[in-house]
Amino acid sequence: MDPGGGCPHAANARLLARGTVTPVVLPGEVQGVVVLGHDALKEFLVHPDVAKHPGHFTALQAGEIADGWPLKTFATVQGMTTADGADHRRLRSLTSKAFTARRVEELRPYVVELTSRLLDGLEAAATEDGVVDLRTHFALPLPMGVICELLGVDESHHDRLHHLSNQIVATNISPAEAMAANQEMAKVLSAVAAARTANPGDDLTSAMIAAREESGDRFSPHELIGTLMLTVIAGHETTLNLITNAVRALCAHRDQLELVLSGGASWADVVEETLRWDSPVSYFPFRYPTRDLRLDGTVIPQGTPVLAGYSAAGRDTRAYGPDAEHFDITRTGKSRHLSLGHGAHYCMGAPLARLESTTALEQLFTRFPALDLAIPEPELPRHPSFVGNGVQKLPVRLQG
Repeated sequence: MDPGGGCPHAANARLLARGTVTPVVLPGEVQGVVVLGHDALKEFLVHPDVAKHPGHFTALQAGEIADGWPLKTFATVQGMTTADGADHRRLRSLTSKAFTARRVEELRPYVVELTSRLLDGLEAAATEDGVVDLRTHFALPLPMGVICELLGVDESHHDRLHHLSNQIVATNISPAEAMAANQEMAKVLSAVAAARTANPGDDLTSAMIAAREESGDRFSPHELIGTLMLTVIAGHETTLNLITNAVRALCAHRDQLELVLSGGASWADVVEETLRWDSPVSYFPFRYPTRDLRLDGTVIPQGTPVLAGYSAAGRDTRAYGPDAEHFDITRTGKSRHLSLGHGAHYCMGAPLARLESTTALEQLFTRFPALDLAIPEPELPRHPSFVGNGVQKLPVRLQG
């Protein structure tokens, strides 16, 4: 795996030439596997002999993984993404209440108002020729603002939390940088938890603290910080990538944009096709077979760290037909994408991500229907990670 990230689809083609389940070398010469095929990934995500707890990670338990390994946070953070069975259900039960359809619908006025306010600022930030970085001024502050509103995180922390999130999901940073980012993220979130302990509010952090105090086995201190970290990162990085990837797709497929602007398709159609065609997450770490596991003809040894190849699965021709590489918002009758997960670990923030992205795209292109990229697509700088799939900047010309 290239620690520098880049376009996942080129890497997917190279990996798929070896099979839908294939061995890979992770940073630090750690042996792993990636599952790329849609059907193989769907089976793997719900397989009873696959776990997420780091106790099943053979190399980690053998002391072969250095503290500064750039993917170590994904493996060891204490929270829902590294828990199984009853522990997973315990940690997910309270947090999921913040993402119910009712709670998300209650957030709609805030999302709409914030989107409108950011678009006003977008015009103000544009240069004389109408060029502005859509990522910095719109696609990033929208999901960051919403998730921090949900968590009760003060706005003064937003920029720092995003920077640290970028460091944690990066796969090309040094061990010292990785350790420093994790330590500072824990420090910032501990300050957030302390503020909410002293002054509780109607937010998820306050609710988790209350649950911990009412019943000591609900959230340990480490689980509280781990859950906050995961919620902040997953709650804004993925939606940020979803919005920017959808804008890039529509700018490259003006016929599809015209179709939705004319009412021939919906913004929800745009979001679902973007999730399939250019998943916000390329390869998500980690799951571990609890025994030697045969998957689509390939044996994955017990305890091997496995990446879920969401971006590859979304373009699997066996699931989506020979035109799987085409962006088509009218696509029907094919397999449902897996980009938000599958099974017990399905993304509980999916309803919120869909609300934010559909609202963002509708308001953006209604106000600026001629919006287009200000530089050619191949020149957009990619995020230095094979986990996240997005760009570092998205300069656009608002009036085309």
